[in-house]
Amino acid sequence: MKSSTVGMLALAAAAKLATAHTTVHAVWINDVDQGEGNSDSGYIRSPPSNSPITDVTSKDMTCNVNNVETAKTLSVKSGDKITFEWHHDSRSESDDIIASSHKGPVMVYIAPTDKGTDGSGWVKLAEDGYSDGKWAVDRLIANKGKHSITMPDVPAGNYLLRPEIIALHEGMREGGAQFYMECVQVKVTSEGSNTLPSGVSIPGTYSADDKGILFDIYSSFDSYPIPGPAVWDGASSSGSA
Repeated sequence: MKSSTVGMLALAAAAKLATAHTTVHAVWINDVDQGEGNSDSGYIRSPPSNSPITDVTSKDMTCNVNNVETAKTLSVKSGDKITFEWHHDSRSESDDIIASSHKGPVMVYIAPTDKGTDGSGWVKLAEDGYSDGKWAVDRLIANKGKHSITMPDVPAGNYLLRPEIIALHEGMREGGAQFYMECVQVKVTSEGSNTLPSGVSIPGTYSADDKGILFDIYSSFDSYPIPGPAVWDGASSSGSA
């Protein structure tokens, strides 16, 4: 089948799955459920819908369209296992997490709350792209929407954690990649010794024509260049398990 035909079929499938988007609904700390977090009374700066951001220059790239402080902040310590739980619509067992066609990488950033809210100081803690013939989104779906990091050894204070998915099912055209992200409010209570580097700006670190954003998943490829900065060498070991 010609690649152009594959692309047309992919776009048609994407149109049918236009509502099969996703948001972070909850966080687990050391495998303890912290409850539904995506509301004004919760701890996640969640958007009013699960629609993606597609303009990499938009200020909504920072924490999505509702970058407003919420009522709660989760207390965490260095070395804690932090698990983000994504869902398309609800936390029910039948929820499909995200459409299986929305293949792409999964990443996590951190920033001090004041800087992060303003779109600066973002440091990448973890990334998962394409390996062994599978995408990070495939692994996320198989794990029922959960992926985890280890909280790094940073000084006590208030931070934002920014889990992110880039869906590339329309990534063959500029402006087609879909970005899903929220900001989770956390307070580090342990006295860490590794000061965060200056970080990058979001928006700013991505360009619409980055090789990992303007990327045709329906073409032949052996590897995938994950966009954005490198993972901070002070980040603790982490993954999508």
